[in-house]
Amino acid sequence: MTSPLDLVRPAAVAAPDRAPSSRRRIAVVAAGVLAGFAAAVLWSAKLVDDLIGARVADGLLGDDAAHTTLTGGVTGAVFAFVIGLAGTFTACNIAAFSAVGPMLAADRRGITRLRSALTEVGWLSLGMVAVAAVYGAVGAAVGDGLPQLSTATVGHGMPVRIVQSMIVFAALGLVFLWLGLGAIGVVPDVLGRLSARRPHAPTVLMGALIGAFLIGRPYPLFFRLFQEAAHDHDPFFGALAFTLTAVGNIVVLAVAYLLLATIAGPAPWRWLAARPHRLATVTAVALLAGGSFMLFYWGVRLPARFDYGWFPASPWG
Repeated sequence: MTSPLDLVRPAAVAAPDRAPSSRRRIAVVAAGVLAGFAAAVLWSAKLVDDLIGARVADGLLGDDAAHTTLTGGVTGAVFAFVIGLAGTFTACNIAAFSAVGPMLAADRRGITRLRSALTEVGWLSLGMVAVAAVYGAVGAAVGDGLPQLSTATVGHGMPVRIVQSMIVFAALGLVFLWLGLGAIGVVPDVLGRLSARRPHAPTVLMGALIGAFLIGRPYPLFFRLFQEAAHDHDPFFGALAFTLTAVGNIVVLAVAYLLLATIAGPAPWRWLAARPHRLATVTAVALLAGGSFMLFYWGVRLPARFDYGWFPASPWG
């Protein structure tokens, strides 16, 4: 059975004889950047981290997640997955949804919708788990020497671990922005070149970038898990815990993508395939929005909270 997703081809994104006009490129870039900027302004960490994330974790664990005793490998593993799921919509993970754009561009000729969607989720997970597992193992082995586990402050009372978060997420934001600009033809198209050589390489790359979110994550429940792994200096537990956290982070993304691919029917894919630049536009806007959000939120708004520069914030932010 041929999937409606087969109608979408990476070649349609990068066809040199159908390059989008400069005006169209400017409009796409502006839409993506403005969406990310608006999200950074309106974002409420208290709402997402405390009212949503903490409540989800408490409900799934049946206890106060912040004070759950992490005794035994099974308890730690369950805790790791739950806090990953609870942290789906936090500022240190929300940009993961930008991966949907490159995933839509994957070549799915000759396979069913469900199989093609599951395959793409598998490639995304491969890239993500590779980075998460390695960092978990290294982090557990190194222990308290990592800035991410520091309780010290610098400058105007800024926690050292927040400094690491700002550097990591601002850098990742720049990567997302570059990939988004490439998708619309402003700069060399990295994803397009990867896709031409290895059809699933862009999805693996996006998974690796999502896995790298853990390198800067300051989420309190994740910080507690990291402390536990570092205290025991157990690389295996660190790798397992970080892998399960990363998997929990993309459960909602994976389910949404599978539903889109299997239930939405052929209409969305036909619409994307009808014009050569629609898929490129969707991919670019998704990546530019995610990258802009990370850059503005972590690179500008957060330092402003400690009197380093200025950034507008909503009353609830």
